[in-house]
Formats: sequence, structure tokens, C-alpha cells
Amino acid sequence: MTSEDQLMKQYLIYLRVERGLSENTRLAYERDLRQLLIFLTQRGTDFVACVPNDLFLFLLKWKEKGKAPRSIARCNATLRGFFEFLLDEGKRDDNPSTYLVAPKLNQPLPKVLSEATIDKLLQTGVESDLVLRDLAVLEVLYSSGLRVSELIGLRLVDLSLDVGYVRCSGKGSKERIIPLGEPAVRAVEGYLKGLRMRLCGKQKCDILFLNVHGRPLTRQGIVYILKKWGQTHNLKQSISPHMFRHSFATHLLDHGADLRSVQEMLGHADIATTQIYTHLTRKRLVEVFRKAHPRAD
Repeated sequence: MTSEDQLMKQYLIYLRVERGLSENTRLAYERDLRQLLIFLTQRGTDFVACVPNDLFLFLLKWKEKGKAPRSIARCNATLRGFFEFLLDEGKRDDNPSTYLVAPKLNQPLPKVLSEATIDKLLQTGVESDLVLRDLAVLEVLYSSGLRVSELIGLRLVDLSLDVGYVRCSGKGSKERIIPLGEPAVRAVEGYLKGLRMRLCGKQKCDILFLNVHGRPLTRQGIVYILKKWGQTHNLKQSISPHMFRHSFATHLLDHGADLRSVQEMLGHADIATTQIYTHLTRKRLVEVFRKAHPRAD
């Protein structure tokens, strides 16, 4: 293993142990750094000896190859973090990425379901076991704003239905506690007392949501459930788990929740990530004003 490979390995361990980043994120960072190493080697330099201009030219080459702004922005973040790590570890005396400028991203607004659509989805006239399980899935998604990965990872011990909250481990293994509304609590209780007991049988499985074979529901399983419910309720738009998360946050803000509380419930490390939902609420206010105010035009 070369000294450059050793530096990368140390950084990736740091990202996993200290930063708690996911495997997919670490793999993306590693790919960026390997591309940089190839570029620097061609220029006769390396991680320790490179200068700011080397990094400018590297990102310029990415842009000339037609890389998407989001990919360039991620690579920019990779370089900043990696060279800051080398600086902290005493491998360099400076951070050559300090003056790199990330490309501006036109972040699309999240797709949100209206409150009327949510109400329509959460109505069911059928009381079959699978319908009750699927209803519990939808109620928990909307009541908690969980990511789909967090939802399928919920365990029985994470539930405190008597006081109405759920505990989950999110990105970076950060634990948070989220309140559950009464409809979600009732739906989960109905599922636990009925179908889940039969699905689990004699096997020991502490995962909350199970499929018809008694195994944990997968991401694809949740997507299928939402697709099926959308079709059953004659929705013209397709729905995804993340749309429930977006709707959760937007509807809370619409009804007066403060941004910090929503940030905490969503598990966002940076409040700037949560602020995207304020754009949605402002947009809705403008639409209401234009439709309702006699002198809006």
C-alpha cells in the first residue's frame, strides 16, 4: 500500500468512526479522491505536495467533462474535508482547498402532498390484516417524518405507544425521539395485536414492520405499498416515502411549528437543510393571497 493509499484509508476510517457517514457516502468520497490522485500523479505531485492551482485545474477538468454541478459540489466538499483532515493530522501545513468555490445548485423544491390528499390516503373502508398493516405504515410515515430507511429499521423496543413517541437512529447513527399522533398509535396497536403476531409466529424478530413471509419489510416493499394505495385511492400523482416526509415538515410549518423543532424531528444536522420547507410555505401563502385578496392583481 502506497503512502497515498494509506492517507485515504485513514481518512475513510475517520469518516466512518468519527463522522458516522454512511457506506455509500464514504464510497463516493473515495472515488473522488482516487480520481484526484490519478490527476495529481499525472502532474508529478501528490496529496501532501499539491497546491491550490492543482485542485482548481482538477475541478475545471471535471466541469469540461460535463460533470453535473451536484457532482462537482460533492467533490469540492470531499477535497475540503480531506485536506482539512491532513492539516489536522500534521501531514500538511496548509489546506489547498480553502479558496475553492462550489458551484451554485438550483435546489428543486420538495414534492408535497396536500393535507386533503393525505386525509384521502389515510381513509380505508376495508379492515383486512394487510390493509391495517399498510395503514400503520402510512400513519407512521406521516406522523413522524421518518426516512424510509429509518422506518424499515424500527424495532419493537423503539416504540413507546403509551406515551406516544418513537425512537429512531438516523444518519450518522444519531438517535432522536419523535412524537406519534393518536391515529398513528391506534394504527400500530391494531397491527401489533393482529397481523404481526401471526406473521412473526415462533421466530424471534424485533423489527416492527414485516412482510407476508414474516421477514422485515424492505424499501421496495414500502414503495410497492404506497403505489398500491395511490392506485386504490385513484391518485393521479405517484407517491413516494419521501413525499410523506416532505409533507410532514411542510404541514407542521403551515400550522405554526417553529423551524428548530421541525429540524429536530427530521434529524437534520444543519438547519439550512430544513429551511427549504419555508420556501414551500411562503409559496403557498403567496398563492392564497393572490386567490383571496381583492387587490392582489
